[in-house]
Amino acid sequence: MATLIVMDHTGDTRHYFDPRNPEALLEAEERFRQLTGNGFTAATRNRAGEPILTRRFDPTAEEMLFYPRLVGG
Repeated sequence: MATLIVMDHTGDTRHYFDPRNPEALLEAEERFRQLTGNGFTAATRNRAGEPILTRRFDPTAEEMLFYPRLVGG
């Protein structure tokens, strides 16, 4: 199972999907587009566990993290 983790002011929400299921994969990719289109930043982890910024949906990633744009003031 792959996971999309969305961070926001309420904590985090996890969306699990089976990357071998074409319908679930399309739904996950659409969620990726919606989140990044709404200003969320997406990241995956490399083999060492370090976050890597991503701008494209990666169907092979086990985990993708989305965090909102930070606004300073």
